[in-house]
Amino acid sequence: MEAAGLGLFMLAAAAMATLLEHPASPLRASIADPFQRRMLMGLAMGTTAIVLIYSPWGRRSGAHLNPSVTLTFFRLGKMRARDAAGYVGAQFAGGVAGTALAAALLAPWIADPSVNYVATVPGPAGAGVAFGGELLISFVLMTVVLIASNAPTLSRFTGIAAGLLIAAFITFEAPLSGTSMNPARTFGPSLIGGVSAGLWAYLVAPPIGMLAAAELFLRVNGWRAVHCATLHHHRGPCRFCAASGRA
Repeated sequence: MEAAGLGLFMLAAAAMATLLEHPASPLRASIADPFQRRMLMGLAMGTTAIVLIYSPWGRRSGAHLNPSVTLTFFRLGKMRARDAAGYVGAQFAGGVAGTALAAALLAPWIADPSVNYVATVPGPAGAGVAFGGELLISFVLMTVVLIASNAPTLSRFTGIAAGLLIAAFITFEAPLSGTSMNPARTFGPSLIGGVSAGLWAYLVAPPIGMLAAAELFLRVNGWRAVHCATLHHHRGPCRFCAASGRA
């Protein structure tokens, strides 16, 4: 489910990037302003994230879809090591498979430099600024997820908050780093499309940012404030709660 979720996210990203950025696309011809195109891309990907989080598979798996999220919940003691390893492996596999399928379905448009396999690469300011941007937005995203998911009155809105943040980050932060926050999301296009610019930043910054958010949350609220490792705690048995002794 984690692999399929990120794979579908990559398919949606590739399709939207092709529609919005490829020179042959009528939509690209009708929207000349890059900011407006980023805003539409952000809305599309934020909506995709929300749909995946609240889907039956997303509710079942916890809808991490991101190794940085999984590592953070492992650090918080809400996942077993073997489960965390399986999740991370599945997420990387999903990122690669989704990109490969998109490359097959959207050839030759996806290889055009305007789409570039929907890769996240550093902007004109360079890899250092991209690293800082990824660090900051990853920190903010995990902070909001932890606050919302562990508040009884807000927990059901966690997925919506995450989707809105993704939309905002793509709209405003993408010129710096392309807005990844997800090593597996960046690794797929890097492997399939051979796009390796600044790859280190996308493998390192998101986990650091999210783990830092977790450490701050623990210092302020304590260990007992972290309830579960799912972004949408649905009714019924929860394997994460069972694993952490809360069920």
